[in-house]
Amino acid sequence: MYDWNDLKYFLELSRQGKLVRAAGRLQVDHTTVSRRITALEKQLDVRLFDKSPNGYQLTDAGLRLLPLAEQIETRCNRLYQEIAGKDARLSGTVRVATPEALGSQVIARHITEFASLHPGIEIELVAETRRMSLSKREADIAISLSRPDSGRLIAWKLCDYRLRLFATRDYLARHAPIASMDDLSRHDFVSYIEDLIEMPELRFFDNTFKNAHVVFRSTNVSAQFNAILQGIGLGLVHCFMARHQPELQVVLPDQVSVERSYWLLVHEDLRHVARVDAVCQFLTRILGEDPALMMGT
Repeated sequence: MYDWNDLKYFLELSRQGKLVRAAGRLQVDHTTVSRRITALEKQLDVRLFDKSPNGYQLTDAGLRLLPLAEQIETRCNRLYQEIAGKDARLSGTVRVATPEALGSQVIARHITEFASLHPGIEIELVAETRRMSLSKREADIAISLSRPDSGRLIAWKLCDYRLRLFATRDYLARHAPIASMDDLSRHDFVSYIEDLIEMPELRFFDNTFKNAHVVFRSTNVSAQFNAILQGIGLGLVHCFMARHQPELQVVLPDQVSVERSYWLLVHEDLRHVARVDAVCQFLTRILGEDPALMMGT
C-alpha cells in the first residue's frame, strides 16, 4: 500500500514540472520532493515521470494517476469544508488555452481580479491559434471556437463575438472612398497566413472578400492589429479589440460582419477539481457579463 501523503508531492510536481518549483510550493527541500516521488513510484511499481532538460513530464502511468489523485485532493478539500466548517484555500496551477485575441485582450485584463479572489491559484495562459489537447493534459481548460463532437469533454457556450472591417481614419482619408463591397478591390488588406491556420473557424477572410489585395499577413492577431493601426490597410478586427482605439473606423458595417462563439471545454476528470472549477466559473462570468464589448454594440 502506498503512502497517501505522497500524492500531494506527485500533484505538485505534475503541475510545476520542476523539483525546485514544486518544493517551493510545498515549502520543503527539493530533495524531499524527489525522495517522495521515488517512494511512490516504488510502491506503485511504475515510473510516473520522465526527466528531460525541460523538467519532469508525466508518463502514461502518470497521466492515468493524475485525475485520480486530483479527485482525492478535491474530496479532501470538501471534507475539510464540511467537517471543519472552513473553506479550504484553493491552490495550484491551472493552464488555460485560449485564442490569442481573447486571451491577450480580454482575459489578461481580468487577472488581477482573479488573483484577489484566489491568491493561491496560478493561471498559465496559453494564448495562441493552435489547438491544445485536454486529453493529453497540454491544458486544463480550453476556450474553443466550436463545441467538440467527441471525447470525454464537458463544454458550454461562453458568449458570442463579432469581427468587423476596420481601418484607421488616416488610411481612409488617403485612399479612395468605400461605399460598397466593389470599392474594396482598390484597397490593401491585412490577414492571416492561410496555410498556417489550424482552426477552420478562422478561415473567414477569403469567404468574406474575393480576390483581396493582401499586403501583410501574420499568424499573430496582435501583429495584424498593430499593422492596421499603422495604416497599412484594412482588416477584420475583433470588436473588443477595436473598442478603445478611437483612430479606428468601422467600414461597411451593414455589409461586413463575421460572428462567432467562444466555448469553454474541460475534461470530465477535471470538472470538479476545485481550482479548475474556480477558473471555469470566473471565465464564464467575465465573458458573459458584457455582450456589448464582445459584439461591438
